[in-house]
Amino acid sequence: MNALPTPPPIVLIHGLWLTPRSWEGWKQRFESRGHEVLAPAWPRMNGEVEDIRRDPSALNGLGVAEIVDHYDAIVRGLAAPPIIIGYSFGGLVTELLLDRGLGACGVALSPAPVKGVLRLPLSELRVSFAVLGNPANRNKTVELTPKQFHYAFTNTMNENDSDDAYSRYEIPGPGRPLFEAAFANFSRHAATKANFHDDGRPPLLVIGNSEDHTVPASVSREAAKRFGKSKATVDYKEFSGRPHFTAGAPGWEDVADHALDWAMKHAGAPQAVPA
Repeated sequence: MNALPTPPPIVLIHGLWLTPRSWEGWKQRFESRGHEVLAPAWPRMNGEVEDIRRDPSALNGLGVAEIVDHYDAIVRGLAAPPIIIGYSFGGLVTELLLDRGLGACGVALSPAPVKGVLRLPLSELRVSFAVLGNPANRNKTVELTPKQFHYAFTNTMNENDSDDAYSRYEIPGPGRPLFEAAFANFSRHAATKANFHDDGRPPLLVIGNSEDHTVPASVSREAAKRFGKSKATVDYKEFSGRPHFTAGAPGWEDVADHALDWAMKHAGAPQAVPA
């Protein structure tokens, strides 16, 4: 009897102001379906949430290029091309990894905008101003207050549940990625630049949330539209009534299942990892 094929591994990439702990439910759910699941931290992010809060200085000056290169090495080190799923800035990293030809396919959950995505709603500006309001924050880490976290991540949740999520998941985040994303369209060699016309890019699913303040659904839709300029597979799915906290807000299971079901349909035959 022939053995059943091994499902592709999954690499989960967390977002700004969070750690791999934010993926705890997703990791367990995907592992229960037979996948090897990796949820590596961003580079220089050592220890758990509580450790990083005590001393976040190691993250000072961490930028997009270093983060992408970090995950590039992880993906290339796997025996088979993985499904890459990233959230917020992790979604941007996912798109840039696919732009390098890495992965079997990718899912970008409310991705931070790559260069060329122009839409900038007021709610997104309000969230970003916590960092961008002070140019000195470019090479520092910035911690959100519980009130800022509620507006940016958990605006559809009650205050007690939002405070619980803040206590368990939030860390000070490096300011540099926000500056790089905010000013990418004014930089010829932006770290967030991607090739929207690459017909050979692995399949991409962009997921947006209707109540997202940090990356409003209109921004996610534009990202899908930009990447859709190529002949590569690009799909868009929007969830109604959900905030930015895709990985942990109530009902996350529906998002996780949709992402994995789509990915399994589009992962296709294993691809060679580019040299």
